[in-house]
Amino acid sequence: MTTLDHPVRRAFLRRAAALSTLGLASRLDLLNFVAAANAQTASAADYKALVCVFLFGGNDGNNTVIPIDSAGYAQYATVRTAASGIQLAQSSLLPIQPSRSGTPFGLHPDLAPLQSLFAERKLAILANVGTLVRPTTRAQYVAGQRPLSLYSHSDQQAQWQSSIPDTPAGTGWGGRLADQVAPLNGSGGFPVITSLDGTVLFTSGVSTAPLTVPVSGAFALAGYDNGPAANARLAALTQLLAQDAGNTFMRSANAIGAQALRLSGQVNPLLANTSSAVAPLFAGLTTNTARQLHQVAKLIEGRGITGAKRQIFFVQLGSFDTHNDQLQRQQALFAELAPALKAFYDATAALGVASRVTTFTLSDFGRTLQPAAGGGTDHAWGSHHFILGDAVRGGDLYGQFPQLVLGGPNDAEKEGRWIPTTAVDQYGATLATWFGASAEQLGAVFPNLARFPTGNLGFMG
Repeated sequence: MTTLDHPVRRAFLRRAAALSTLGLASRLDLLNFVAAANAQTASAADYKALVCVFLFGGNDGNNTVIPIDSAGYAQYATVRTAASGIQLAQSSLLPIQPSRSGTPFGLHPDLAPLQSLFAERKLAILANVGTLVRPTTRAQYVAGQRPLSLYSHSDQQAQWQSSIPDTPAGTGWGGRLADQVAPLNGSGGFPVITSLDGTVLFTSGVSTAPLTVPVSGAFALAGYDNGPAANARLAALTQLLAQDAGNTFMRSANAIGAQALRLSGQVNPLLANTSSAVAPLFAGLTTNTARQLHQVAKLIEGRGITGAKRQIFFVQLGSFDTHNDQLQRQQALFAELAPALKAFYDATAALGVASRVTTFTLSDFGRTLQPAAGGGTDHAWGSHHFILGDAVRGGDLYGQFPQLVLGGPNDAEKEGRWIPTTAVDQYGATLATWFGASAEQLGAVFPNLARFPTGNLGFMG
């Protein structure tokens, strides 16, 4: 199988997006702006935010959540033997007890911050979720009922982000949800959706454009200071962005650039605010994931200035394509992810919106239970995901946990590629319902939702 995670492509898109957003000119006095911001009290009564954390490369769910009862762990250890190089010792796992299950589970040893949130009922786990054309049995899979280009990084990333598994998609479910709820942000028109990873499919809507902001630095374009020459350059840029470029891609790029130019006076001071109330909660966290979530927290903190009532954010962490040396690589990734998620949750609590901000993970696919050479795993299908926030019915596991048996009833083939028992559509629709989408709007956001028995999995309060 290919191992392309397309880091070069994604890096290029991030830089391209940055050209249209990084610090488009704001000549507001920062100190005065911050003083005005601090004087405002934002009502959280009708505010909600969704924060998507995409784990690019395909996170191995089989080493993320593991049954630790004698029978369940024995199934795991029979395949992932100590000699395989990817076995996690039973004694190293962090125990959790889902409230509706008699089976105890263990989290990866580097997910301690999530263990505490699970115990506090702030975090839930959704088991064996993935891209599905419709509910699928092993016999139907063998007969050819499966998503397009299953096990391909780029295709599965697109299908997780679009929730459309059987045809190429030009929009993402985050963008389509933003289309539906955009009127809730009022006449100010602050974008519903913001990306910390440049241009991605998840944030692309039909009628709305995402705001893309930098992970660090100013949201202002150098060379546009006060003065006749700077004013002339700014006028010329404004005219260029207003031109009809003649193709969809350039029109979208121009729209994002013009939007960023218009919004820079609001956004730049929020991101540059060194006296932010959430800053101490991220102190000492210098990872890229923590910096992205810190930016998100600052934008949520500034909701009274932007007027936003609904916000969707896209954050990413890469390098989960662990074909070799998985124990060390996943350990480092989780050591970055878990503290960042905990700091972000604490930030929402400090801002008084922990019940109005829900964070959730997505990823390309899971990985085979069967080890690969070199202490790694190959591409698989269904996997387990985290949902975090005070509105989550936490301390529980939702969906159906697969039997960890090669060639068993949940295995698409013979390597431990779990056929998902829950669809991305159902996962997203549960979040979108909490976010305020009506039944009619859900149909526009998730056009294949009617193929599945329920659009609400019950993990949101």
